[in-house]
This record gives sequence, C-alpha cells and structure tokens, in this order.
Amino acid sequence: MLRLTVPRVGLALAGALLLAYAFVVAPGVWRAPDPGHPARPAASGALATADAPADVAAVAFPPAGRAFVGVMTDTGPYDLGAVDRFAAAAGRAPQVMLFGASWASATFDRALFDRIADRGMMPMLGWEPWDHAVDEAARDTGLPARQVDRLRSTQPDYRLARITAGDFDGYLRSWADGVRTLGYPVAIRFAHEMNGDWYPWSERANGNHPGDYVRAWRHVHDVFAAAGATNVTWVWSPNARWDKTTAGLTGLYPGDDYVDWVGVTGYYGMGAFTTTYSSFDQIFGPTVAEIRTMTRRPLVVTETAAAESSGHKARWIRETFAALPHYPNLIGLIWFEVDKEQDWRIAGSPAAAAAFAEAVAADRYDVTWSPSARPRAGP
Repeated sequence: MLRLTVPRVGLALAGALLLAYAFVVAPGVWRAPDPGHPARPAASGALATADAPADVAAVAFPPAGRAFVGVMTDTGPYDLGAVDRFAAAAGRAPQVMLFGASWASATFDRALFDRIADRGMMPMLGWEPWDHAVDEAARDTGLPARQVDRLRSTQPDYRLARITAGDFDGYLRSWADGVRTLGYPVAIRFAHEMNGDWYPWSERANGNHPGDYVRAWRHVHDVFAAAGATNVTWVWSPNARWDKTTAGLTGLYPGDDYVDWVGVTGYYGMGAFTTTYSSFDQIFGPTVAEIRTMTRRPLVVTETAAAESSGHKARWIRETFAALPHYPNLIGLIWFEVDKEQDWRIAGSPAAAAAFAEAVAADRYDVTWSPSARPRAGP
C-alpha cells in the first residue's frame, strides 16, 4: 500500500495533527454531522494502514478489558442510513458491521468491504452457502414456521459434502483472492447457526450427515489459507439452545486451528423466549458454558436483540450489558437493528435507545477499529 514521504517539518506537523486526532476525534462516540455533508456517525477507526509507520506494532482489537459494539441492518453496506440512525440512538458509532452474502448470487465486491472499513468498522461477512431466494419463496407461502424451515433448508445443490468435494472451489478462490487484496483484517462468520435445522448446512437437514459440517468448514478455511488470505478472522457461531429444534454442539466445532473467534446468537422475544421474561444469562448461559468445554477462543455475541412487543426491551438491554463483563473473554456484541419477525431496533424506541446509550457509554465500549488493528487472538 502506498506510503507518502514528506520533509521533516511536514512530519512534525503531521505528528501534531495525529496527536490532536487521537484526543479529539478518535473515540467512537457519535457526533452531530456537518450540515454540509450527509448524516453519518463519526468513524471510530483512526488511520488507514498506509498512514501508520511500519515499525509501530498493531493495536489489538478490541484491547484487553474492552469490548466492541457491532450492528447488523437490513440494508447492510448498500445503504448506511440505518447505521447512522443506530449510532445516533446509541450515542456511539459501532466498530463492527455484520452483513450477509448468499453463495447463489453474491460475488466478491471490494466496494462493500471498503465502505464499511471507511466508516471505522471492521467488516464481518455472514457467508451463507445456499440460495437465499428459496428462503424468500418459502416465507411467501404463508405456511407455518416449521414447514417454512423444511422448505428453506432443503437445497441439495448446497449439501455440505459438495463443499468438501471441491464443487465450489472456483467460487471460494474468487472470494479468497478478493479478501486477500483488501489489505486489512475482516471476519467471516461462515454457515452460522449450524446446530439448528432451518438452514441447508445443518447436519440434521438437506441430506447431510454427522461430520459433514466440520469437514466443509475446514475445506473452506484451507482454500483461503492456500490463497494466502491470512487476513481473515474465522467466526464459528452456533445458535443459543432453546428447544428441540436446536441441537447440542458435540461434533460441530472445527477446532482451534480453524477458528479464531466463537460466537453465539440469541434473541429475547423469539420462540420460547416470548411469553415469559428471560434474561441474557438464561438465553445464552447454557450454550456459552457448552462452548467453553470445547474452546477458550474469544467470544462474540454475533446476533442479539430484544423485541419491543415483549414490554421489557429497555430492561433486557440494561440487564444484558450488566451481565456481559461476567463472561470471560467476551469481546463484543452485535445488535440486530432490523424490523423482521419483530421490531428489534433501538432507533425509534426512546426507552430502548436510552438504555442502550447508557450502557455503551461505559469505558469498556470506548473502542477504536482501524485497518491496521490486529483482531484479538488467543484463548
């Protein structure tokens, strides 16, 4: 990447400007936008890799004792307006953005990653080996949820054994080559919620068999490694167990050699957690405990939210953020800022926004991401 050279006087001036930036601009707190520019949260990321001296060690993201705040929206990097509204409601710009891509239609597009990174957020790709159009068609049938799950999870073209056999290797290499050229770290959450039965990559659906998931995961990982795409943080993300549709995790973990971060997804106001109040500990605790019998990798809440219809949204947010520090090596939470099934958004809900803003104002969430940051590693 291009590195500029300037005279010594210029370097001194640049150093002064950088020092001012570090104390005035860098914290990831939302500020009112310049009236002459489109509304957007202040970027929490500092400088691009090209601006950082080569001899300066990369700062860990997030630093020890800190945790990031992330977001997923319905429009993703195609329209960042929802991110602006989330940041305004939260009083803090998110430092990670999760967005999805379906293998049937999505090709690598650098602009999407750069758009996220330019806003001071680490891109996290939710990479889904299926045809998303089948899901949309199933939902349009009006059938009961369990029948919709069976329809959307039955996609023989995307059986796990086909991935392992190399049938998608050309597609995988095209993404690996693209990701490698980004020059900054990205996270890939591949084939999430694999312990459910509602996706075609579940071992309990689509003609898959025990052991297929781990073999497919390792194959995808190995294709990226062979292509030199070492700037990927691999995120393994099961669903929080809550009824018989969500299985245990035995046999589904690819191993620490293939996973960098572990995640877990869960919501208050969906399924079994709809009619009675359930705390974060009740929803997530048993699954986190099961994960910790297999690995000590850094933990991320990869999707969560509370429904407005529950009547306890603000309470759940406050209690959730109070609980997070009690989970060892929990390094971040990604909020599902979408109106889908339920209205999970904090924007537009004054009570929820106030609870969220109060929680993330804590020093624990004062985190900066930049392209030169080094994703937290280790157990």
